[in-house]
Amino acid sequence: MLQKKRIGFIGSGNMGEALVSGLVLSQATQPENIFCSDIDPELLAAIKDKYHVNVTQNNLEVIRQSDIVVYATKPQILGMVLKETAPALDDSKLIISIAAGVPLAAIAIGLQKKLRLIRAMPNICAFVKESATAIAAGEYVLENDVAEARAIFNSVGKTVFIHENVLMDAFTGLSGSGPAYIFTIVDAMADAGVKMGLSRKDALFLSSQTVLGSARMLLESKEHPGQLKDRVASPGGTAIAGIHTLEQGGLRTTLINAVESATKRSRELGELMVKDFIKINENESNGK
Repeated sequence: MLQKKRIGFIGSGNMGEALVSGLVLSQATQPENIFCSDIDPELLAAIKDKYHVNVTQNNLEVIRQSDIVVYATKPQILGMVLKETAPALDDSKLIISIAAGVPLAAIAIGLQKKLRLIRAMPNICAFVKESATAIAAGEYVLENDVAEARAIFNSVGKTVFIHENVLMDAFTGLSGSGPAYIFTIVDAMADAGVKMGLSRKDALFLSSQTVLGSARMLLESKEHPGQLKDRVASPGGTAIAGIHTLEQGGLRTTLINAVESATKRSRELGELMVKDFIKINENESNGK
């Protein structure tokens, strides 16, 4: 699907490079069809050497060369970058933003054009090609645009299409922030293993592998997690004793509250971004 598409990345930091790596290593497209820009010349040189893609410090050059433009900048500078690059954009190009916390409404305000806009939210697991990525489409997006966006992010994991952009906050609370919850759980399990006499190295490996295996079993078996839990927890056994302790500690409630809190914070940050983008436009209109 992407073989004949030229894909540009505005910003080539950690997530930008993860996507370039995924596209090249999966052979979803060829290196000569990828264009990357960044303010850091050393970073660009390293990416060019590693993946043999085209690099430049000129954002407008990337846009001119690309059919699909991926904004992979930090949220704090996205407004400025959108203003710089908007004149080079038209409806012939698919525009994708992966700036965390920036809703489609803010991007549309920043560009001030009727463009084919997609918002994508990968998570940190893109670095090991196991990201869970949510994709939301703007008003003028075509069905094929969504398919192309999913093809890009499927190169670094799995994707879901969310029909309503407002649900991206829920995704952020669950899967965007979720790896941090899992890292905390793994760290705690490793501490428990050390307390029970295992070496730190063995305890960390065992807790990490246990989470990996459990996740794979859930995905491949397609059984409800409650059913799989029951297969482990035999009557009067060790697992059910441990589960009882987890329930006493409120693990289930704590995790639900964590997702809810992260979702609310994502919503708050998105609303602030919209206000900031409106203020930027008003200042420009007033010549400030």
